[in-house]
Amino acid sequence: MSDLATPRKQTKPGILEPVWDFVDRHFRLLTVLPAVFLFLALTVFPLYELFVMAGSRISFENAEMIRVSALQDNLDKLMSDWIFRKAIINTLIFVFASTMIEMFLGFALALAVSQIVRGRGLVRTAMLLPILIPPVAIGNIWRLMYNPEFGIINALLQGIGLPPIDFLGSSDTALLAVVLVDVWHWTPLVFLILLSGLEALPEEVMEAASIDGASYRQKLFRIIIPLMWPTIIVAFIFRSIVAFKVFDQIFLLTSGGPGTATEVMSMYVYKVYFQQSQLGYGALLALLTIAIVCAYLAVYAYAQRRLSKGW
Repeated sequence: MSDLATPRKQTKPGILEPVWDFVDRHFRLLTVLPAVFLFLALTVFPLYELFVMAGSRISFENAEMIRVSALQDNLDKLMSDWIFRKAIINTLIFVFASTMIEMFLGFALALAVSQIVRGRGLVRTAMLLPILIPPVAIGNIWRLMYNPEFGIINALLQGIGLPPIDFLGSSDTALLAVVLVDVWHWTPLVFLILLSGLEALPEEVMEAASIDGASYRQKLFRIIIPLMWPTIIVAFIFRSIVAFKVFDQIFLLTSGGPGTATEVMSMYVYKVYFQQSQLGYGALLALLTIAIVCAYLAVYAYAQRRLSKGW
């Protein structure tokens, strides 16, 4: 009782008291600051250096890097560079074709697997196997499968009476062959994202639609797809960004050939920067590639907002 009755002795605030008050008020912000600083160090500074390099002609003499201002020369070279324009077209074709096919197949597979009662986990695990294979192995496997002499694909064509096709050696089929490899590799990821969205749909809505006598087609187009729209958008944007950065499988399968049939922006930037040692011009191409990707995402975000308002 004496302890409760005795008033607590007032103490003077310490020197660090304002500091602790500041930490308490801004604790969430302070915990994020290290990640923000790391992000700035890994993005802002390299991007600034890329801008500086884009306006320069860089050479090495006596183990020293020499920069000479050459922005106009790099811009003139860009305006006359027909290979980069071809690479832009090939990239857009690759992104649109592969992403649309993967979205269609991934959604169809997700709908099919969602109807499975037993063994759904086993099917899901089997579907994810292509993602787990390293890109180097995928490139080598498909290069052997496409081989016009002993590849399994041409063996199947010859088995039904068709002549062998040099898929990777012909400019008419090389880009399509690379798209099919990308579809095989990344469709399981789209399937997994969309299956997760399907499993998160409210069962009450589907049961109410079934009680009202709605057919599966009506439930698909009036309930499932509208509710799945945010998940579809996320999957499409993610796959589009990854498709824009395609490099490894084209490098392993065709290296941009034959000619410029499969030349994409990332592949051409690599050749200019590392193989031709044009560091300044390569930096300018890299900046233009980033600008094209950002413009694509901005246009798609605008179109998506317009569609969602009119859905």
